[in-house]
Amino acid sequence: MDQRDKFTFTWDLIGDPTEGRPNLGPLVPLEVYRLMQYCLREVIEDKLGVKQGESVIYEAGKKAGVSFYHHVLPPTTDHQEFIRALQDTLKELKVGIFRIEQGDLDGNLITASVSEDLDCSGLPELGYGVCTYDEGFLAGIFEQYTGKKCQVREIDCWCTGERTCRFSIELHS
Repeated sequence: MDQRDKFTFTWDLIGDPTEGRPNLGPLVPLEVYRLMQYCLREVIEDKLGVKQGESVIYEAGKKAGVSFYHHVLPPTTDHQEFIRALQDTLKELKVGIFRIEQGDLDGNLITASVSEDLDCSGLPELGYGVCTYDEGFLAGIFEQYTGKKCQVREIDCWCTGERTCRFSIELHS
């Protein structure tokens, strides 16, 4: 195998599914996504430990959220338009059904939910949340929109017996 430089994500690596998958198209079953995500998570945690592994997964989600914000969401400075675009886009792409439950973008604390999410809706109850990637993904999106540092923490998860994932989004000046 040839030596290569450090791998760096760019939006170009998303590719053109129309050209590359003319017969199969861009969609894959949810099981295939979860197979990749949870096997990758297990290997990361085996190599780094749970705490460091979760940190890596959060940062990967955050990187994805930043890129998603810049390449998928339409530019706007209007809070309601931003939330509506985020809701519509996540639903259209079948990522999940996003909703602000409490707070707003003018404050420092928001509670949001994502129902029917990619990561855990329908999984067995595990006694702990698994949506670390989603935490980072939302942090990346909200940091880019607000220009503020952001920390997202999952407070409810399908895997803890809830039927939606709920996130605390803290914005810091």
